[in-house]
Amino acid sequence: MIDPLAELSTEQSDPRYGQIDRLSTEQVARLMNAADATVPTAVATAIPAISAAVDAIVTRMRSGGRLFYVGAGTSGRLAVLDASECPPTFGTDPELVQGIIAGGVPALTRSVEGAEDDDAAGARAIADRQVGALDSVVGVSASGRAPFVLGALKEATHRDALTVALSCNAGAPLSAAALHPLEVIVGPEVVTGSTRLKAGTAQKLVLNMISTIAMVRLGRTYGNTMIEVSAANSKLADRATRMVGDITGVDLSVARPALEAAGWHVKVAVLMIERGLDPDDARILLREHGDRLESALASEEAQGA
Repeated sequence: MIDPLAELSTEQSDPRYGQIDRLSTEQVARLMNAADATVPTAVATAIPAISAAVDAIVTRMRSGGRLFYVGAGTSGRLAVLDASECPPTFGTDPELVQGIIAGGVPALTRSVEGAEDDDAAGARAIADRQVGALDSVVGVSASGRAPFVLGALKEATHRDALTVALSCNAGAPLSAAALHPLEVIVGPEVVTGSTRLKAGTAQKLVLNMISTIAMVRLGRTYGNTMIEVSAANSKLADRATRMVGDITGVDLSVARPALEAAGWHVKVAVLMIERGLDPDDARILLREHGDRLESALASEEAQGA
């Protein structure tokens, strides 16, 4: 019987880690740290491909498209994690960036037997969300061959969606199924086959790039500030207040009342302070400039306010 996983680099056993069960805690920690330090270099080699994929995703999102991540096991959990961070960080609608994991919600906390191997379920997940030509689907699989993810990418292709494949093995079947293959080769794991380690770290770094750069390109930051942050708790309210103060140069005692009047919308509060506008006029100005603060601040209407 031929094992299709046996030749994958992520499944190999590295002799450097063959006796970790006999080492001290600090020795194992240093080995893991050294292994982890190789991951950013592996990601760096894929940056041209990552950049091209992000640009293609942004083009579709600007036309109203959504972004879907699809994965199984660790890859699926990372997919859901990155997607779930977009609303609080960038103020997006939860529908804009979505994570899909094989086995559904139960698989977030425990293994769901057989879920990864169900290619038909992957296809259904895409069909159920009515993925279309403006949408983008990023398949995430360390091995690059998870049937659930392959099924999802094939269905996405059938629906003319943009497809991206993120894997940690060269020549992965996932790569052949996508318009934009991203292969981050991290090699064997400290614990053989445990791709939640280096492979998982690499996947999270790439997903960070995809979501963050896409949101920057879509104008959901101002400089490096989270201009769309949702003030859902006291920590975030304080952060939003500091943001308004930093951008406008006013004291926090001025920034906070402006934010409150703006319904805790940072961009509206900034325009109110910088241009002497009331909340409604500030919102109108933002809409006229595609919700981009930099453009609204530089406009003739704002300068003349």
